[in-house]
Amino acid sequence: MWISYREEAHKVGLNPTQKLGSGDIFERLSTYRSYQTKLPHGLLQTKAFMTNVLRGVREERRLDVDDVAEAVAERMARQRILRTRKRFAFLLEEAALRYRMFEVEVHREQLLKLLDAGRLPSVSFGVIPQSADRAGYRVRESFEIIDNDTVTIELLSGYLRLDHPAEVAMYHQAWKRLSALAVHGDPARALITAALENLSEGSAES
Repeated sequence: MWISYREEAHKVGLNPTQKLGSGDIFERLSTYRSYQTKLPHGLLQTKAFMTNVLRGVREERRLDVDDVAEAVAERMARQRILRTRKRFAFLLEEAALRYRMFEVEVHREQLLKLLDAGRLPSVSFGVIPQSADRAGYRVRESFEIIDNDTVTIELLSGYLRLDHPAEVAMYHQAWKRLSALAVHGDPARALITAALENLSEGSAES
């Protein structure tokens, strides 16, 4: 199923647009896997980082309604779901730790939050090192797998939901391969710490 933002995006705010695709999916799911190439998942974002992200989304989609504050509040409240019995697994490309889109302090706070991302019992958090041997393992588009039978992909222009078994199986295979490249626990935190140090060095030079 493809939902285009073109038809309604400029008339409604961020929350209604988001609900066109995801609805109450986080309340209904049991297991959730997310692979991200550019940004930490929203469930792992700080308020400041998320605010900057959604401001950018509003500008890109040319939304008439400014409900950024409301959208941030709802998404931050959603993070409580990480403290339930549901299961969450997050994979993040190391490069995403080093992208500088906002002020240094916003990124520093976000990286500090990621240091604790895998400590919750419900959460598995992995980072795919830039140095990993990627022979046969291409970087994929960001995607989520929900309860093993649904895949969602959010693009600039719309929201894609896949539930055909053959298509879903392709993303399961991609997840398996990407997971094999990732590091978790202390090695993952070491990569985040290195990004923090790089952030501090860049700030000092400027």
